[in-house]
Amino acid sequence: MSDVVICVFAVGSFDKAVQGLAGAGRRLASDLSVGLKAIVLGPNSEDVSSELTRLVDEVTVIDQVDYEPETSLSALTQICRELNPRAVLFGNDSYSQEVTPRLAHRLNGSAVGDAANISVSGNELRVVRQVYGGKAQATIALKRNPAVVWLRARSFASAERLAVASQVKHVQVDVSNVRASKVIERKRETQGEARLEEARVIVSGGRGIGGPEPFSAELKPLAELMGAQLAASRAACDAGWVPPTWQVGQTGKKVSPDLYLAIAITGASQHMAGISEAKNIAAINTDPDAPIFKHCRFGIVEDYRKVVPLLREKLEALQNSRT
Repeated sequence: MSDVVICVFAVGSFDKAVQGLAGAGRRLASDLSVGLKAIVLGPNSEDVSSELTRLVDEVTVIDQVDYEPETSLSALTQICRELNPRAVLFGNDSYSQEVTPRLAHRLNGSAVGDAANISVSGNELRVVRQVYGGKAQATIALKRNPAVVWLRARSFASAERLAVASQVKHVQVDVSNVRASKVIERKRETQGEARLEEARVIVSGGRGIGGPEPFSAELKPLAELMGAQLAASRAACDAGWVPPTWQVGQTGKKVSPDLYLAIAITGASQHMAGISEAKNIAAINTDPDAPIFKHCRFGIVEDYRKVVPLLREKLEALQNSRT
């Protein structure tokens, strides 16, 4: 086994998720005393691959492959077999989560997801991840190599920049015999300036919001004043009030903002699993016995329709005083 490899799907910009992935890879490579390489997939990979040359020792670009599960999996399998890595690390996007276990199987390695930490113990790699809906942590020993792991967002700091940029190598892979599904249409949801996993402040609404209108009429203006991203509980997403990409929780996005403001969210264990790494949780709910109050640092027992306008008023006054 040789180096640590990070895999990036070039479907977005060189964001904090990619930087954190490179940082995790560099620290693991240092612990193993090996190099760090990157594989970048996608036809629009110039910006991402160029930035990665300052963080990793070598960048391999497969720009003939657009994201499609079967072709991407085949391409990654071919390159990883050539590189023979000790570990293969992915981000926490849906592409990576889909490919990780399948790639591990093809490489006869071991797989685990949602890693909050990855370290070396003797000849084993060990991953720390949350279990039981975020109520406990498990340390998992990965005994078969390579270890193929996707990482939780914002759990890893960026790598230090190299003094000299590394090389970019463009390669061709044979995917002619892959029986791939056909992509009929591709649509990108607009979420704002940052992905939820990277947001530092989040304003989230639940079933108690009462419908789709308050998200745009009440929560959106508040989020704009706070410089926050909007999110929602599963109940609000399932009701069709907001897009499914807004969902936070065990079956949705797992976030780690500096502030998570939960509005009309009761705080069931499935939702708390998605926000357990938030530095500060604040809640507004009419039920004084709502579970969310057991986890929040600040709580207000009141109808959000009375509290949110007051919050906006105070924030607007604060902003005006600074201008």
